[in-house]
Amino acid sequence: MARGSAPLGEVVELVAAEMVSEVCSIYVVRPGDLLELAATHGLRAAAVGHTRLRVGEGIVGLVAATGTALNLPDAQNHPAFAYRGETGEDLYASLLAVPMRRAGETLGVLAVQNRAPRRFTGIEVEVMETVAMLLAETLAASGGIAAPEEGAAGALTRRFDAAVLAGGLTMGPVVRRGSAPASRRLLTDDPAGELQRLAAATATMQRGIDELIADRLPAVAAEAAASREVLEAYRLVAADAGWLKRVTVAIRTGLTAEAAVLRVAGELRESMRRITDPYLRERLADVEDLVGRLLTALEGKAPPPPVAPGSILLARRLGPAELLDWHARGIAGVVIEEASPAGHAAILARALGLPALSGTRGVVESAADGDDAVLDGEAGHLILRPETDVSEAYAKAMAARTARQAALAPLRTAPATSADGTRIQLMLNVGLAIELDQMEATGADGIGLYRTEIGVLAKGAIADIAEQAASYARVLDAVGARPVLFRTLDLGGDKLLPGDRAEPGENPAMGWRSLRIGLDRPAVLRRQLRALLMAADGRPLSVMFPMVATVAEFRAARGLLEAEAAKAARPPERLAIGTMLEIPALLWQLPSLLAEADFVSVGSNDLMQFLFAADRGSKLLAGRYDPLSPPVLDMLDSLLEHARAASVPVSVCGEIASRPLEALVLAAMGFTTLSMPAMSILPMKALLAAADLAAFRPVLAAIRRGSGAAASLREPLAAWARERQLPI
Repeated sequence: MARGSAPLGEVVELVAAEMVSEVCSIYVVRPGDLLELAATHGLRAAAVGHTRLRVGEGIVGLVAATGTALNLPDAQNHPAFAYRGETGEDLYASLLAVPMRRAGETLGVLAVQNRAPRRFTGIEVEVMETVAMLLAETLAASGGIAAPEEGAAGALTRRFDAAVLAGGLTMGPVVRRGSAPASRRLLTDDPAGELQRLAAATATMQRGIDELIADRLPAVAAEAAASREVLEAYRLVAADAGWLKRVTVAIRTGLTAEAAVLRVAGELRESMRRITDPYLRERLADVEDLVGRLLTALEGKAPPPPVAPGSILLARRLGPAELLDWHARGIAGVVIEEASPAGHAAILARALGLPALSGTRGVVESAADGDDAVLDGEAGHLILRPETDVSEAYAKAMAARTARQAALAPLRTAPATSADGTRIQLMLNVGLAIELDQMEATGADGIGLYRTEIGVLAKGAIADIAEQAASYARVLDAVGARPVLFRTLDLGGDKLLPGDRAEPGENPAMGWRSLRIGLDRPAVLRRQLRALLMAADGRPLSVMFPMVATVAEFRAARGLLEAEAAKAARPPERLAIGTMLEIPALLWQLPSLLAEADFVSVGSNDLMQFLFAADRGSKLLAGRYDPLSPPVLDMLDSLLEHARAASVPVSVCGEIASRPLEALVLAAMGFTTLSMPAMSILPMKALLAAADLAAFRPVLAAIRRGSGAAASLREPLAAWARERQLPI
């Protein structure tokens, strides 16, 4: 008779019967690297919950430690055998033990035993591995895996440093994203009936996704038609016949619909986790989102209730549709352990104005539903169970932030002008039509960087010319007479082209990417250029090329664009062709470059990391190399001098353009166009309105002259700004 929790007890009974084995046992990983006998058919019932092995101890522990199965005809003579008298297993000779793994982690071990010495067949091993995979999903979903130790640690404050996906500040109770519903039934004797259930659930899932796109997206942006890129890509994954066909095949082998979905999801999860590209790996969140929706449809469960006001969602991964669901339920912020700034969830979080963090490994396990937390999307950290004085300080900061935002609102319609009358153009950095409503919300002067690759990454494929043209036309329609600088595709490196299997290399930021791909694959670049010209339809058009290292590369790219423009049905009224300045080599080619470029945009993020040979994503190097340092300011001075002599406009985009003190310095140096995220526009208008640039210029010059070998000029510059109570 089986012993253990009811679902696991049923499983060991079924497996023992299917495998014609006298014993079937399930061992589950517990805190402290222990394996506990959780259910058994055939061993002594008293051993359940009492027999424990350390990971690596005994045959079962060895399987857990290595993650590989052991098929032994005479287990008791194996060197790793560890005898546990309370189990009564001394009667059994042969043993087959397989690990229960999920997402690369071993959650337990499934084992069968027989009195007669024998080696289990390949088919029997495959059956056991399938059941183990399904059990791992069930254990994860039901919470039957190792939990954090209870006690004082569960009440202590924990701080998690994180990457910022979307800025903002919020505090409230934690709500953890639940796993997919656990399936109690694994096997069926009615495959035809299960296939009918799958078809009905799939239709329900698809209908729900269609309603989500139709009903909820209009609230995200002003133009519903312009806000679909991310969810349309998600819908393509949902409708993909490939993974659904694999579920059908699994059902025909005798699995229930739920078990078949979990099995295919497990296979997809393991294969996708081996992908090195961070964006493509993040599509795993889409798959898990869909699995959860399909299982919910199979279970026929009602929609989940709203969450407590101000709740902060914690999740390992999160799909875009699921984020919209949680947003509708009332969350005020989200923390995702595995996410990237270019991922679907991050894109939608920014569009929703939802503070979001990533890279917080272990946060889901460390929290309990209802724990208080502070999500600081400015400094990039989550504080779990904050102390009272910390909570009070953040509450005051949030109140001040709310008051400040209310005070900034009237600046939306005001131009960005300094106290001494210097007009500065403040432009937006965007990458999807879903973000275009930020133009009116901020009163930006235009779009200084339109990242055309974000739409490609969101869709998972490069659209055809007509579809690209329609997307670009929506951007031009939305901004009207204001300027838009379209950057051609910045793909490659760690953002592999869809379907491209090329290795990203050890230094993807300096690898085969951006214009290098465009020149090596001119057909891809020419199609995009043709689409941009079609979208302009006679209107002015500005196009810039990224990752230009030599004037010859820029000349070749410009030649492609001019050739396409010559063939356009309605060429642009004015065609401006420029370059991003991201690679330091261009600084020694400025006279030749400026003779051929209509404008230059300083891509400060890449330029700074290449200038100092410092990975901007490395926490170890954060703050070591300051853009407010003599070599950077000297470099920018030289660029301005050459650009003025050639009458070529120069703008700055990237992090230094959006930081108050850096932007103040840039404006004083003579840069009159800065491009930044939407959240920085109104605070920047307020800063400029309070700053007397004419008075600041001689101070800046004096600080630079007296800098000597200083690594940074930040402190004396900040001191000057603080004395004048500038909001830096």
